[in-house]
Amino acid sequence: MSVGTTLKRAWFRVLDHTLNPITIRAAKAGRGPFSLVKHVGRKSGKHYETPIIVAPVEGGFVGELTYGDDVAWYRNSVAANGCVLVVDGVDHVIDGIERISAEQGLAAFPAPQRAILKLLRRRHFVLFRDAAA
Repeated sequence: MSVGTTLKRAWFRVLDHTLNPITIRAAKAGRGPFSLVKHVGRKSGKHYETPIIVAPVEGGFVGELTYGDDVAWYRNSVAANGCVLVVDGVDHVIDGIERISAEQGLAAFPAPQRAILKLLRRRHFVLFRDAAA
């Protein structure tokens, strides 16, 4: 295992025990900018909840892959061809997830968030297709 992989895993463990519990509670209550991805482990079958930030678009939501596409929530959701996305305290059944261009992803977010995403050089976005749309 490389030093980079080890550091990345250590960082995720820190997030799991510090920031994530706070943002998960906020997402469930429909407060703040956070939404929640509910997904099932593709190997373990365990249920997980991961906070993310999304923007509503026609037919679903756009999310930014802050840590790239090698994160568990993304891999689990793609393997299952869906997940449940909690946005503003409301569950949305997602029946498809696809990568979209940085231009499409950035355009989905309001100007203040878009400016921050550009400043942080975020380039990886996904479209969550809402089954109800």
